[in-house]
Amino acid sequence: MDPVSAYQDQRVVVTGAGGGIGAALAHRFAAEGATVVVNDLDPAKAAAVAGSIGARAIPVPGDASAVVAEAREALGGTVDIYCANAGLASGGDAFADEAVWEAAWDTNVMAHVRAARALLPDWLERGTGRFVSTVSAAGLLTMIGAAPYSVTKHGALAFAEWLSLTYRHRGVQVHAICPQGVRTDMLTAAGSAGELVLAPTAIEPEAVADALFDGMEKGRFLILPHPEVADFYAARATEPDRWLSGMNHLQQKWETR
Repeated sequence: MDPVSAYQDQRVVVTGAGGGIGAALAHRFAAEGATVVVNDLDPAKAAAVAGSIGARAIPVPGDASAVVAEAREALGGTVDIYCANAGLASGGDAFADEAVWEAAWDTNVMAHVRAARALLPDWLERGTGRFVSTVSAAGLLTMIGAAPYSVTKHGALAFAEWLSLTYRHRGVQVHAICPQGVRTDMLTAAGSAGELVLAPTAIEPEAVADALFDGMEKGRFLILPHPEVADFYAARATEPDRWLSGMNHLQQKWETR
């Protein structure tokens, strides 16, 4: 007899699950025996992914910033694992419109904050809960041609770190997933910058799910589906000028493509 999964009968929410990484996470949690709320702004996409999973999935479309109450009700009153996966890959430089910056901040950071506000009282009372933040390697490093995305993903990582250091002794586990290129619509939307920096080493969304489950099993905060990101992150911390010079060379290469 196969051993029972650690996620059997867990109640899970995945935002931005209408495709890409979110859909892969929803499928994987359901395959492990969890009941999964599939959230997406697009009702048709949420329904399609939930339908492809079957009885263990419940579509709950809507804004990721306000989904917790409805998702909790759909799951019978409790959320055990929350995957803050919805994100905006906002391109642009320092001159990007205020509305672009505001939308990136709202989706990539404040949606996580609002979810945590709604989830923490129950988790702290029960002494258990798991928050998974899909950050991106841009949150550890940066991304050329995408100032709003890079800055807000740094914010998402900072908030995940704060949650972990503040509540881990009270049973709340936090994980930050930081992949580089993943073969999704978001990579396509990154345009020529994505083709230059991300596409050469892009992986499938299912590989991100594999990395998360391996990291959860080992109790890791930082989930790196591209292991080489650890070396880039270390270089950024220990030799910032050399790292910035290398990134500037990439910027110049992109500008002359």
